[in-house]
Amino acid sequence: MYPSFLPPLVQQLTESEAIHLAQSMQRVAIATPLQADPILTNFVHQGGGKPDILLIHGFDSSVLEYRYLIPELAKDHTVWAVDLLSFGFTERPENLAFTPETLKTHLYHFWQQQINRPVVVVGASMGGAVALDFALSYPDVVKQIVLLDSAGLAPKPFSRFAMVPPLDRWATQFLGSMNVRRKICQSAYFDKARVTEDAVLCGAMHLQCDRWQEALINFTKGGGYGSFYPKLKQIQQRTLILWGEQDRILGTKAAHRFQRGLPNSSLHWIPNCGHLPHVEQTALVSEKILAFCRTATAAVG
Repeated sequence: MYPSFLPPLVQQLTESEAIHLAQSMQRVAIATPLQADPILTNFVHQGGGKPDILLIHGFDSSVLEYRYLIPELAKDHTVWAVDLLSFGFTERPENLAFTPETLKTHLYHFWQQQINRPVVVVGASMGGAVALDFALSYPDVVKQIVLLDSAGLAPKPFSRFAMVPPLDRWATQFLGSMNVRRKICQSAYFDKARVTEDAVLCGAMHLQCDRWQEALINFTKGGGYGSFYPKLKQIQQRTLILWGEQDRILGTKAAHRFQRGLPNSSLHWIPNCGHLPHVEQTALVSEKILAFCRTATAAVG
């Protein structure tokens, strides 16, 4: 059985990994200082063992992008994956600004109320920028960091100033097309054979959630995440950078910049892989993350 808050598209899933993850989703009411009412927050919790791993998805995505990685990491660790405020299947409250600051506040209170112990934070694409912001603001919460083809080095785009009515509606309606979502998948994947119907569904299912369009416009108008490069030297946690060799979304130069900017980082290239190494090369990515987590356990022990 699927949770009742998932949209009808969930019934079209056919891959076992996607079906199992969708069935394991939960919603919890997270109290925050952002508003009087708690925010219904979607998350997945699997496995056991320390350190805990917290997975953060990318822009306009959801926990479903971790459908292959979660079962692998959960064999040895307690794994959490959460839909950020204004994204995925988490509630999108009216009259609430969706900004990096509110996303970070919501994420912290989710961590505080559900996990409440230091975590290895894994962020993919925009999720990497969220992870960096989280580590800068709450260094005692973050034990180690894993960046998967991470954003967080580019300035805020000038295109955000063009997000005015009716252009904002047209832009998000365009992004909401299933054909467009399929083309986005084809750009993100190195192996085009992996662009299955389930891949498209997993990347588009949350578009049927209430206020998806309004929330995306709200977040985009603010410009999203800018460059963290000047602040990277403040991050002392060990950081593992995993990067697809054929990333056509962010390219490959950013990987070297992250390595230069983060004082305690190591860079590993993922071959035959585009912008989604955790999807295309799950076995290799999980192997490297698990080895990285063992160093955290050894440091404690």
